[in-house]
Amino acid sequence: MNKITEFETVYLEEEKGALAIVDQTKLPNKIEMLYLTTAKEIWDAIYLLKVRGAPAIGVAAAIGIYVLVKDEPTDNMDVFAEKFQELKQYLSTSRPTAVNLFWALDRMENVVKENHAHTVLEVKELLHEEALKIREEDIKVCRKLGEYGLTLVKKGDGLLTHCNAGRLAAVKYGTATAPMYIGQEQGYGFHIYVDETRPLLQGARLTAFELDTAGLDVTLICDNMSGMVMKKGLIQAVFVGCDRVASNGDTANKIGTSVVAAVAKHYNVPFYVCAPTSTIDMSLASGCEIPIEERSGEEITEMWYEKRMAPKGVKVFNPCFDVTDHELITAIVTEYGIARPPYDVSLKKIFEMKKNNL
Repeated sequence: MNKITEFETVYLEEEKGALAIVDQTKLPNKIEMLYLTTAKEIWDAIYLLKVRGAPAIGVAAAIGIYVLVKDEPTDNMDVFAEKFQELKQYLSTSRPTAVNLFWALDRMENVVKENHAHTVLEVKELLHEEALKIREEDIKVCRKLGEYGLTLVKKGDGLLTHCNAGRLAAVKYGTATAPMYIGQEQGYGFHIYVDETRPLLQGARLTAFELDTAGLDVTLICDNMSGMVMKKGLIQAVFVGCDRVASNGDTANKIGTSVVAAVAKHYNVPFYVCAPTSTIDMSLASGCEIPIEERSGEEITEMWYEKRMAPKGVKVFNPCFDVTDHELITAIVTEYGIARPPYDVSLKKIFEMKKNNL
């Protein structure tokens, strides 16, 4: 039987000339690879959560836009740049909250802008190189997140995570799960508790699936059980990922994350956000400025049931994310180190380190 750990979440399939992804909407019951070659296929894959998780979305966007322009027939650089811009604008409408989508597309666009004097063929090859570079960087960044995150816990700890910030949300290791995977490599013997994460069940379908497949000690709980497991002393730290972090440390992540943070604060359990610097948006003063995606009410009323589970006609509010106030966050783990309050100061230092490649 194939294991999900044997599959690459997102990559460039060179022979097919396609963006290759694991279709996460089919997990855990079926592992299916998709090979995407059209703008509509790639847009749909991102919007419909076939590929999801901030790092994976960024990688998919970079590879995806390369796939879309690599066979563009023109030799005219102005025409090529215009087509690139058109595709970039289209893909950027697929998800509003995850900043990695825009970050990756901007990086690819900079390749076009900075090499406008080159031939179209040369720019295509540079875009190819940049897309692969973004993917490889994700592996290295997540590894560093895991190494820094591991310094915050000890062997045998109970760790809680919400949603899926695992290898399925990235290329390898994940963000919030990186300390867990690296801890497993070093014999830490963690006990992992996974919130099911309503309404799309990314914790139950994805996190519990991948961690269990990888051989970690995993226990699945309902979202509203986090208080009980903390009160019983089963949780020594919470690790979550994020889709966007404001300059003051406010963090947007899957809906329900702010509840976990508030409960952790009450029970004096450290709450850590694992955030690649690509997800930190220093242009935003606070989380109030982060756009929050709202999705169809059907995801709550009927998507996961054989029969509709809510009365027809009832109003449904279905925000995809919420914002966790920086005051509830113990620390933010980045690939350049661990930021602590006050975040408006510590995050600036993180970006200074990044600028200087320290």
